[in-house]
Amino acid sequence: MKYHQLPQELFIRNRKRFNSHLKPNSIAIFNSNDIYPTNADGSMPFRQNNDIFYLSGVDQEESVLVIFPDSFNGKHKEILFLKETSELIAIWEGEKLTKQKATEVSGVETIYWLSEMEKILFPMIYEADNIYLNTNEHLRASVVTETRDARFLKDCQKRFPLHNYERATKIMHHIRAEKQPEEVDLISQACEITRKGLNRVLNFVKPGVWEYEIEAEITHEFIKNKSRGFAYEPIIATGANACVLHYVDNNSQCKDGEVILMDFGAEYANYASDLTRCIPVGGRFTQRQKDVYNSVLRVHNRCLEILKPGTLLTDYHVQVGEFMEKELVDLGLISTKDIANQNPNWPAYKKYFMHGTSHYMGLDVHDVGSWTKPIQENTVFTIEPGIYIREEGLGIRLENDYLISTKGNKNLMENIPIEIDAIEDAMN
Repeated sequence: MKYHQLPQELFIRNRKRFNSHLKPNSIAIFNSNDIYPTNADGSMPFRQNNDIFYLSGVDQEESVLVIFPDSFNGKHKEILFLKETSELIAIWEGEKLTKQKATEVSGVETIYWLSEMEKILFPMIYEADNIYLNTNEHLRASVVTETRDARFLKDCQKRFPLHNYERATKIMHHIRAEKQPEEVDLISQACEITRKGLNRVLNFVKPGVWEYEIEAEITHEFIKNKSRGFAYEPIIATGANACVLHYVDNNSQCKDGEVILMDFGAEYANYASDLTRCIPVGGRFTQRQKDVYNSVLRVHNRCLEILKPGTLLTDYHVQVGEFMEKELVDLGLISTKDIANQNPNWPAYKKYFMHGTSHYMGLDVHDVGSWTKPIQENTVFTIEPGIYIREEGLGIRLENDYLISTKGNKNLMENIPIEIDAIEDAMN
């Protein structure tokens, strides 16, 4: 891995937090992600399942974590099953975790090779009353491939039909939402790498450059700073492209007078950052562009005042809509008559601001957490309002990442310029 080894204390603590939510005499089983094929003998880069990583720090394919706090055998309260390395694997793929290294990374003392799993794990399952298994229950998930977790679930239910099955995911969504201090540090490192990427771009952009050239500059800076790359597909959208919310083609030339909307973030140690900035191709905003930009920035800052522990996200987004209504009226984009006659299920402001304002962030850029319960302290959220004026070929979105706290939210991107003067000064 490109990143420095993480402290095993984080994963030991995460497992203790998970264990506190288990029913008595329960066993929980977590699988790594698969390596997915492309074509012929090609494969996609491996990306670990976030839940097994969160609980163990193991960032390797074909790994299984077993947690059984009430196991009769004291050595089997926690087990890691790993792919056994060989001289052939070492030559073709490189180093894999040894048993000693796996313990050093995870704090799990009992390590077996994957080939031993059936004879060790199945007697343990017979000893347990409840089996906690993992599935992808993310609200935005569209699962079209069968994961290793899904295959294991089917096999387990076939072999052990009379056990009581429980959802590990429900626990994981709860405990992963609240970030530990080490996690905040890792997200902050990802944000710092993102800052370096933006600074590089501010010194690079000029009329005539192409969106993909900007993407290449950011990529260079990310990998140079021990990031695997982007935490999500980057959006580099000049002019009217910025009005396409998930524009990722990044293949247009940037023209003088246009504004470039850039939505990107570095990943560090599997943790995400998420930034959006808008910059003028020619180095200076027009007055109209400034007016729209400042409207978005005012909404952003007002969102920060109300996004706090105890807030319900549904109530929060209603208030954000009210902030945006006023700005759009002042910009002449909607009228008070439009608001009076609006469809309550699709308010008038949605014509120019049609997406959500905030989401959880962590191991996933759209991280897990409850959308029906009040916000917990020590969660990390984005704030990202935007105004998209298709008839003017102008889209402005401004996004930072914040640690939510009763002591006042911490801006994890406070060193990244966001004010118009700071952007223009950096470009000129």
